[in-house]
Amino acid sequence: MLHILDHAADWREDDRLCRMFAARKRVFIDLLKWQVPVVDDCYERDQFDAPGATYLVLTDPSGAHLASARLLPTMRPHILGDLYPHLCETPPPFGPTVYEITRFCLDRRLRAPARREARNRLVSAIAEFGVWRGVTTYTGVAEIGWLQQILAFGWRCRPLGLPVAERGAMLCALAIEIDAATPARLRDAGIYRPVLVDPVDTGERRHAA
Repeated sequence: MLHILDHAADWREDDRLCRMFAARKRVFIDLLKWQVPVVDDCYERDQFDAPGATYLVLTDPSGAHLASARLLPTMRPHILGDLYPHLCETPPPFGPTVYEITRFCLDRRLRAPARREARNRLVSAIAEFGVWRGVTTYTGVAEIGWLQQILAFGWRCRPLGLPVAERGAMLCALAIEIDAATPARLRDAGIYRPVLVDPVDTGERRHAA
């Protein structure tokens, strides 16, 4: 099930958000050793978890976190524009139809086959959300190994500059073009999975096949 959640000041009262922030802590802090803020020694949250952020959260039937991503409007503070503009050969894309993909998180407890399936479902959800919301471009910052995977998903994706060494990793900025044909391109690449949206989130969203 896909949950589409907006930033909430009372995030502690939403189990889906709590589980997502806890999963981010296990992945980005405990596993990858990122030097990012931690709340109550349990949740990974930073300055971009603020009004305007949208979260795509995949859960299993019991409500356990499987995968999630944070989408940030580029008209507000975001990672590429505020922290890594030097990764772009020209000014980073921004505008009302440009969003940034951040904190792409696959639950650490998943085994390889389940992780791959969760990855494909989350990528499909990001594409479908873009079509629903009229997003024309997603931007992001990725390590070079992850960038190679992103480029192979089948959507129209391009680097925005050459990789740059940052804190022991090779980072690259990227842009993904989104249109009505994007889900079909993902399907052709073997990535696309149908997206079933939690009907509680909004009555306007439906099952996308």
